[in-house]
Amino acid sequence: MSDRTARGGAGAAREPGAARTAQTAGPAPAADTVPRAPRLRRPFPYGHGSALARQRRRTALLSAAATALLAVLLALGLGAGEVHVPPLDALRALLGLGDTADVMLVQELRAPRAAAAIVAGAGLAVAGAVMQRVLRNPLASPDVVGVTGGASLGAVAVLATGAPAALTPAGALGGGTLAALLLAALSWRGGVTVTRIVLVGLAVQQGLAAVVNLFIVRFPAELAADALQWTTGSVYGRTWTETGTGGALVLAGIVLVLAGHRRLAVLDLGDESAGGLGLAPNAARLQLLLLAVLLASVAAALTGPVGFVALAVPHVVRFLAGPPTAGSLALTALGGAVLLLASDLAVLHLLPVHGLPVGVVTATLGAPWLLVLMLRRLKPATAESTPR
Repeated sequence: MSDRTARGGAGAAREPGAARTAQTAGPAPAADTVPRAPRLRRPFPYGHGSALARQRRRTALLSAAATALLAVLLALGLGAGEVHVPPLDALRALLGLGDTADVMLVQELRAPRAAAAIVAGAGLAVAGAVMQRVLRNPLASPDVVGVTGGASLGAVAVLATGAPAALTPAGALGGGTLAALLLAALSWRGGVTVTRIVLVGLAVQQGLAAVVNLFIVRFPAELAADALQWTTGSVYGRTWTETGTGGALVLAGIVLVLAGHRRLAVLDLGDESAGGLGLAPNAARLQLLLLAVLLASVAAALTGPVGFVALAVPHVVRFLAGPPTAGSLALTALGGAVLLLASDLAVLHLLPVHGLPVGVVTATLGAPWLLVLMLRRLKPATAESTPR
């Protein structure tokens, strides 16, 4: 038998099985019924439809809206008053154009007050956001833990010595730093806990307020009125010297916080995860807290201990913009500026009682907010302790 015959026989032996296989397989499926391979997704959700991209767009829209609202409030603040100046004329007067009387009124009286409200509101809001994230406590803020009280004491001490007004932010910064160190020393014993920091901070705040009141009682009559505004929170009588110095410090502090936002995000993961990623948690936490103290102290030097701006604004921004990012931190600064400037305008033009400090409005808005936050934190503990 030849090789060809052998190969033919083997092929013939395989043909019936092949025919049966072809018969059972049936006709070939159509081209459009063939299932397609699933598309490979991106390893990280950075596309246009991802949650992160949607949050960025929402934050950008909110920031644009807050900027526009701030511009409108600024135009109203520069033009409204006993001597009404149209908004466009007020903006021209701010640039030194137009009527001489309008230029003097806007540049020397109204613009420094509005600028002080914007600077202090932004500084307080960012300081509150940093403290809440570093301490992992929604109740943490400079006015709750005593930083603004120490800043007010430092500012009042500078006024008592008769030093130039430009040194007031330096005195407030020193007082706020001393208050933060006092809080750290009193909270460290027995372990640092969230509840302990808040309770000790409230005690420090009240003690510093008592010292400030003692200063005011011992002041001469001509200095007592100036010192009293630091205990109530007011932007009345601010000058370009004070606002310029405080604004430069607040702007530098916000830029440093934004530059260190990655460290803040790593700290959100916990100390163990932060250490595993190569970050020293204690050193990073200390640096960020010092920046928060700087912002809160300078803001208190401009406006006094204005309450609840640092506490409420970060929560509102987190509710509207989502989880904290660098963009939401910038939005927090805009939100604080809008809130404090709007509160000052309400004091000047909406409330029937004239001469009220802006701290009265912010405290009225913030006290219920603080109560709600405390009740929300007490609910889990109450539910765990309830017998079943």
